Amino acid sequence: MNLLTDNPELYEHQFPDPGHVAARFVHDVVTRFGGGRDLLDIGCGTGRDAGWLSRNGYRVSGVDSSENMLAYVREHHPAVDVVLGDMRSFDLGRRFDVVTCLDSAMLYCHTNSDLDAFLSRCRAHLSPGGLFVAEMRNGAFFLGNTELLDGVRTRSVTWRGTEYTSHTELWIDHAAQLLRRRRAWEWAGRAEPLVQRSAWRLLFPQELRHLLDLAGFDVVALFDTPGPRTDQPWTADAPLSGALSGDRLHVVARLRRSGCQ
Repeated sequence: MNLLTDNPELYEHQFPDPGHVAARFVHDVVTRFGGGRDLLDIGCGTGRDAGWLSRNGYRVSGVDSSENMLAYVREHHPAVDVVLGDMRSFDLGRRFDVVTCLDSAMLYCHTNSDLDAFLSRCRAHLSPGGLFVAEMRNGAFFLGNTELLDGVRTRSVTWRGTEYTSHTELWIDHAAQLLRRRRAWEWAGRAEPLVQRSAWRLLFPQELRHLLDLAGFDVVALFDTPGPRTDQPWTADAPLSGALSGDRLHVVARLRRSGCQ
């Protein structure tokens, strides 16, 4: 059982985006760097971003590993064509102008071989000159900051009349280069907490550049702020910070025409 992915409506209550900042971020970046309107969203989740893009001039497909999430997309965003698949091995048999992967979904690729396989799938599904847009945690942030690692963070959300409370602890697995998470959920009527464990690969900016280069991409933008989940609000005309010390990392890369296979 995964409380949030099994219950997409609760997921959106836990992580609201009423202004569709993440989708507008994608649109602004694609517009700024000259991308097209055929878009594939990998790790599309509830389809909130894909749905907004489909209503604003994009032809959108999505891939996700949760059938519950995809059922939610089909019900609430029927214009989005979604497919159940593993981000390391899916094959839709077509190419797109843009491939997106937001909210650290790329970091569920824990090993180098996972990352290579994922980027190979992105390359196979992009037209020559197409854009890859990803947003994720920044591994470099943890070189000098421990604020996300100090203690247990408690958060509550009410859904369908029930209050769900989560207690979340993060720590770094240095050997595996992973940010690990333990989250315990409590709510009325449940005798024992529901404990869920997950992890994200921590990628550093130069490491990400190297992986993309090997996969046939040229990085056209790499920045920490602003973005859809940064303290500094995202705007379409925002200057992009190259300091790369913030807790989020955003990349825009173009598939080299010689890199298409």
